[in-house]
Amino acid sequence: MDLPSVRHGFADVGDVRVFYRETGPADGVPVLLLHGFPSASHQYRRLMDALGGGHRLIAPDCPGSGHTEVPDGFTYTFDRLADVVEGFVTALELRRFVLYAFDFGGPVGFRLAVRHPEWIAGLIVQNANAYEEGLSEQARATIQAPAEALGPLLTLPVTRGQYEGGTADPALVAPDGWTLDQHFLDLPGRKEAQLALLLDYRSNVARYPEWQAWLREHRPPALIVWGRDDPFFPEPGAHAYLRDLPDAELHVLDTGHFALEERLPEIAPLVAGFLARLATERVAVAAGTPEA
Repeated sequence: MDLPSVRHGFADVGDVRVFYRETGPADGVPVLLLHGFPSASHQYRRLMDALGGGHRLIAPDCPGSGHTEVPDGFTYTFDRLADVVEGFVTALELRRFVLYAFDFGGPVGFRLAVRHPEWIAGLIVQNANAYEEGLSEQARATIQAPAEALGPLLTLPVTRGQYEGGTADPALVAPDGWTLDQHFLDLPGRKEAQLALLLDYRSNVARYPEWQAWLREHRPPALIVWGRDDPFFPEPGAHAYLRDLPDAELHVLDTGHFALEERLPEIAPLVAGFLARLATERVAVAAGTPEA
């Protein structure tokens, strides 16, 4: 059995030390994996094991998550997270990549795409919302809630519930993910960081029209994979992408928010097939031959 080696390290972006995981061959277009709330790059460990033998996968921890280190007084907004990830991409000299966006990684990734459309070779969306109809009533209530009402979202029962909620078989969801997430949430300053981002989430909703316009203009090749029983971002949010990306490949699976936890055996081949088609199209364009 040929399993890839996964390297771990830090990249300095100003006064922020961004921790990241990387695997796969150096050639080819890399995949930038942006994690969600309340997780970090460790949520992609199994995907990196599954696909890292043939594809370069890079997963950073955003500020306020995982092992990334920030200075005192860091301002936690989605704009600021995008600034840091932009610097991270520049530091690693990733001139063109496939963006894998999940949950909070969606608004960070779409900010990068608007700033640097030339960077985006393709788009993989997994329960990362960019449409009004993709917001459940629970999500809307969370976005509109005052700070004092959001504290329970950062406790272990809710963290675990985000993993198991909506799953067809909770026994397929390992406890490691929510346990590690809660460990990081309980570190000094982390709950305050995530609370600030939750309060700033409404800034993302205000930018949905901008991101939709970007999708219509640039039409990146896209794979959309969605857990249909996500309590925050329900299934209509997946189908909404087809208005602006009518050629996108869409797969809706019987699982919840953290779809990779339960449905990796189905999702990993979909991602591998999408990346293989992108590579074939690039070779055809470079050779000057028409695409099939």
